[in-house]
Amino acid sequence: MIKNFTGVIIFLCLSTLCFGQRNAAFEPVFKTSEKTTHQIPEGQKYTFGYLEVPENRNDPGSQTIQIPVYIFKSRNANPKTDPVIYTVGGPGSTTMPSAQYMNYYTYLDDRDFILVEQRGNFYAKPHLDCPEWSMALHKIKLPDFDSEQSDALLAEAAKSCRARLTHKGIDLNGYNTNEIAADINDLVNVLGIQEYNLLTISYSTKIAQVLLRDYPERIRSVVMDSPLPLEANYDQESVENLLESVDKLLSDCASDVACNRAYPNIKSRFYVYLTNKTKSPLEVNIENPSNGKIETFKLTGADLITVFTSASTGTVVNVPFEINKLLNGDLTSVKEQLSSLFEEPGNGAGVGMRLSVWCAEENPFNSQATIASEKTKYPEVEGLSPAVFDDEICKIWGVQKVSERENDAVKSNVPVLLISGEYDNETPAKWAASMMANLSNSYHLIFRGWKHTPTTNWGNPCAMQAANVFFNNPKSKPSPECFGQLKNPVFKTE
Repeated sequence: MIKNFTGVIIFLCLSTLCFGQRNAAFEPVFKTSEKTTHQIPEGQKYTFGYLEVPENRNDPGSQTIQIPVYIFKSRNANPKTDPVIYTVGGPGSTTMPSAQYMNYYTYLDDRDFILVEQRGNFYAKPHLDCPEWSMALHKIKLPDFDSEQSDALLAEAAKSCRARLTHKGIDLNGYNTNEIAADINDLVNVLGIQEYNLLTISYSTKIAQVLLRDYPERIRSVVMDSPLPLEANYDQESVENLLESVDKLLSDCASDVACNRAYPNIKSRFYVYLTNKTKSPLEVNIENPSNGKIETFKLTGADLITVFTSASTGTVVNVPFEINKLLNGDLTSVKEQLSSLFEEPGNGAGVGMRLSVWCAEENPFNSQATIASEKTKYPEVEGLSPAVFDDEICKIWGVQKVSERENDAVKSNVPVLLISGEYDNETPAKWAASMMANLSNSYHLIFRGWKHTPTTNWGNPCAMQAANVFFNNPKSKPSPECFGQLKNPVFKTE
């Protein structure tokens, strides 16, 4: 059975799992599938299937893997011929759940919208899950766990997960940004797409940068929402970026008459509070729902800073209010967060893929001396590790370091729109600003009072609208009416 898509023959995948085949001269193919990952909105036209590619292009004998792809047809009767290709962040996050919400994506008003799962993630075949890691994290967070055993428990989890995945024949060196970029380029070629646009968020903006560097020929424009520059050493800066974002928000509160009146000197008071709790932890009693036993958590500044990190764009205006509750001894919100720690651990979805990417691309470029100093540099959150994965974990995972150029800035004259949230501590706006020197046709929009990944803010689709305006006219900075209407955040004061 065959179907015709933009002049390209697509064969129906007859096998339920093509992972495991080997072919030294393998040519990527796209095979349609009647069985989808999610239920698609009624009336939405689409094609679903799997891109089959080598697991490791550096290995002539590499087995093949399957990457799920949705091709959603535009709502426009005469759509533009350059589709948008979209993949989400992480690394380790799945793109496929977005398929359920096509009614909300503005991009379909003008052109086709293609969702690509990154290799190793939940709906890809294989899926690099690590339930062992999730179980270890779950144990570590419980109050009766001996914290001195944390490193050993995580090390054992990494060893166990690695052994299980490699026993399945999975080549962990095949899961990195270069391979993902090559997957997308293969998809473009297989589908016969002559020109396309990229929509990327957070980690996947690294994929966009590699595509701009290595496969720029067919890229018409790129949106990088919350960009992570190749040249940035994430781990070395993460604690500093966190505190800078908190400082920015609390300074804005101090500059706002109503917020400052409700919470005078809140920034200095909060920092003193965090420092004191780091020296003398806050004890919080919670009933364990599984056995009715009262458990005592001991929280330091590194724990209590979650009053900011757990907030979303929609709730960030509540942060001064929540801090004030803490300062006044009201622990209701803290107890709600702690109660969730008794829930069953997750399945470790995508953790193996995240480990492979991070240990090949980020960890090797870290200064371990800087990492160590960051843990003690800030008295408010002393002990908070800036590293996503400790160096010892990456040694256990054992993937090969990528080339030095993967830590170098990418230069391009392809039109790029950089989108940042003002209070984003994960990928701060300063990173996007620094990229503009090497992206000669780039523009930067900073969304006031917003946090990470503005284009996914369903409460206000302004960033999505800005991205779509840019796709329709990438030669100028987008200026949608909604962006001009954004105002300073109105903080909750009662």
